[in-house]
Amino acid sequence: MTMAGGVPTLTFSEATSSEVFAERLASQKNADVACLIAAAVTHVHDLIKQFRPTQEDWRKVIAFLTEVGHASDDKRQEWVLLSDLTGASALVEEINSRRPKGATPNTIRGPFFRGDAPERKPGASISLDGIGEPLAVSVRVQDLDGLPIKDAEVVTWQANAQGFYENQQPDLQPEHNLRGVFRTDADGRVRYRSIVPSGYGVPGDGPVGRLLSAAGLPLHRPANLHFQVRAEGFEPITTHIYDASDPILSEDALFGVRPELIHRFEPVELGDGGGKAVAITFTMVRSKPGKTI
Repeated sequence: MTMAGGVPTLTFSEATSSEVFAERLASQKNADVACLIAAAVTHVHDLIKQFRPTQEDWRKVIAFLTEVGHASDDKRQEWVLLSDLTGASALVEEINSRRPKGATPNTIRGPFFRGDAPERKPGASISLDGIGEPLAVSVRVQDLDGLPIKDAEVVTWQANAQGFYENQQPDLQPEHNLRGVFRTDADGRVRYRSIVPSGYGVPGDGPVGRLLSAAGLPLHRPANLHFQVRAEGFEPITTHIYDASDPILSEDALFGVRPELIHRFEPVELGDGGGKAVAITFTMVRSKPGKTI
């Protein structure tokens, strides 16, 4: 320990590095931010002490982080991808959307959501090009007591039969293909037509995908339907519904699969030929007083 202006301070060393950093933050006014930064730095220092990288190894880490920043722009967010693929986004969602037993869990929204999806009539098809195996979707929105929620807004979006979202293929798919906004009826129900989605790979052409793929992390997602459900007086739901027959449910790159979100897409006759059908129930929780949706 050395003396600086009569105040004892720790000398920076391998044994004291985290404490020395935290000491410099001790007088900061924003204690919450200071504690979070100190904790993050402590974990980084612990990793360095555990793996003991060379200077060249550490320069490679810095180069990777720099490349992630360079790969991010208004059309692609590589930092969000890093957060998603390491489970950080899913963990933040899990912590901030705890719900009682029986309520539909939240998952992360994902990168392909659009806020301008068109409102569609009951029973309409969201498949504008008609390419793929037909799918009949039946949704019921209810509260924890099983009572229907009328006039709830149900937003849905999904990949096509080749595993691509419409905004990934603006020259190949019609505008707003496989997207729509519906309103529940007096029984809390929505019915619409679509096509059976395919699973898909997450971007693997950037620094995040290359690194995690090299580490052996699966970079694919099982087939799913996305939903946002909103109703006055209730906490909004953002979630997925997964096809129970998909063989890679346990390998979802975004860690979104929950047992209650897995549904069977059953073979059915749809009047104009064969297809599949899925019935989904979303259970909403009332908002706390003063909390808006």
